[in-house]
Amino acid sequence: MKMLVIYTYPNHKSLNYAFLQKVVEGSRGNSNIKEVQVLDLYAEGFNPVLVFNEEKRRRDMHIDLDLEKYRQQIKWADKLVFVYPIWWGRPPAMLLGYIDQLFASNFAYRDKTGLFPEGLLKDKSVVCVSTMKGPTHYPLLWLNNAHKILMRKALFNFVGIKKVKFFEFGNMENPKGNHSKKLEKVYNYFQKIDK
Repeated sequence: MKMLVIYTYPNHKSLNYAFLQKVVEGSRGNSNIKEVQVLDLYAEGFNPVLVFNEEKRRRDMHIDLDLEKYRQQIKWADKLVFVYPIWWGRPPAMLLGYIDQLFASNFAYRDKTGLFPEGLLKDKSVVCVSTMKGPTHYPLLWLNNAHKILMRKALFNFVGIKKVKFFEFGNMENPKGNHSKKLEKVYNYFQKIDK
């Protein structure tokens, strides 16, 4: 299995970075995972802003040369792993800008007759590792699971990815937030996964 980890947080001394490290460390100890690439969107200087004009048209995003490197990474990977905080009930704008540009028509999906498009990434699986300041069950009880619905139904299922696993960790700014236990949970998961 080949794994692409998309990391979206600007601070390398953060808890989010510690989760990224546990994903990578656990994967290195797993014989089912042959290769791991990390895409650090902030370190990369990824531009999340969509630009459409006479030279850059939305319908051509799937062949935009500025995005070719990132499309090749997605094609290469069997598993996509997203590590990010939940801000205002959703992923950061940097990650959403990446999604807007990379999960484009004729690359991630193809329009066809009928209600839903054809998902072109159906051979892949996804893991989302997210952190938040609020309680763990806040998105479920207060926001009607908006984060998971956005990621699973509006994005991944739309492009054909049906196998999606979530780690949503709350109380992460609290010193009593069981950080080491949560980090160990992520490490153990990536050390054992087989698909």
